[in-house]
Amino acid sequence: MAAIKYTAGRIGLFVAFFAAMWFVDTDIFIKLIAALLLSAVASFFLLGAWRDEMANDLAARADRRRAERARLRAALAGEEE
Repeated sequence: MAAIKYTAGRIGLFVAFFAAMWFVDTDIFIKLIAALLLSAVASFFLLGAWRDEMANDLAARADRRRAERARLRAALAGEEE
């Protein structure tokens, strides 16, 4: 769930910056690049807590998978817990 929240925040920031750039008289490609860069910098500062929450969720999920894999390997080797 944290990954979805963080991703939605990143997309929202990009859309907000692109909408702000819409009224600037320049090429659409330049607007997209500027919105991408500005949203990346803004997300570094504004979404730090969500990024940390997502990283913790991913680390916990990886630990659970690692433990389950070790349990299955032990069961296949005949070692009962």
